[in-house]
Amino acid sequence: MLKYITSILAILVCSVSFAQDAETTVANDTLPKLETFPLRIGIDISKPIRMLLEDDYQGFEIAADFRLTKKFYIAAELGNEKKTVDEEQLNFTTEGSFVKLGFDFNAYENWFGMENSIIVGMRYGYSTHKQTLNSYRTYQTNQHVEGESLLTQTPGTEFSSLNGHWVEVVAGIKVEVLNNIYMGFSVRLNRLINTKEPENFQNLFIPGFNKVTTDNNVGAGFNYTISYSIPIYKKAKKKKVEKEIEEETEE
Repeated sequence: MLKYITSILAILVCSVSFAQDAETTVANDTLPKLETFPLRIGIDISKPIRMLLEDDYQGFEIAADFRLTKKFYIAAELGNEKKTVDEEQLNFTTEGSFVKLGFDFNAYENWFGMENSIIVGMRYGYSTHKQTLNSYRTYQTNQHVEGESLLTQTPGTEFSSLNGHWVEVVAGIKVEVLNNIYMGFSVRLNRLINTKEPENFQNLFIPGFNKVTTDNNVGAGFNYTISYSIPIYKKAKKKKVEKEIEEETEE
């Protein structure tokens, strides 16, 4: 009799252990995975490179984006530019600051835990700047006198409190090259909405927008960023894993 009682107790202990192991397996499979919602902050390194190549240019830009959902990010750029343009009949210097605010949509399907991006997005841009008309020349041809007469304005004429408003369509990529370090490249197509211009003159260069041509409000630009990702918070996401637990019953 004692032998049978011992056997029954052993079977009960094994059954309880198997049930606990099965519950543990199910619990582990349904543990929530944590999605990271980071803030990426970086600089546009194309502007320092441009400063090395162009003596008449100075510029700096900070770029940032923050993940709101699986696909959407809010994005912003803030910077300053100074550019001197020396043309055949005109020499002027524009200096000022700009800000761009908008969103990015990530069209790339990442693996869990990755944050690489193929982005399309939009920005609203605003600049405040001043413009110094260093000199201009007006050529007048006289049919009775050989040559041309040259009129030059006094250098140093400054126009302040100027601004510009525009929208941008953005397309680009961002790739993690080291842990939390991302490289990005984007191209921009700009459309000027409104601008405050100097009296009897024109905004020919707007910081953040780039060159403005006569009778054409469309421009283009690009940036090349290096940024660092800072985890702000993590959100639980259940990853569904289908598993079948097979039980064998011996008859």
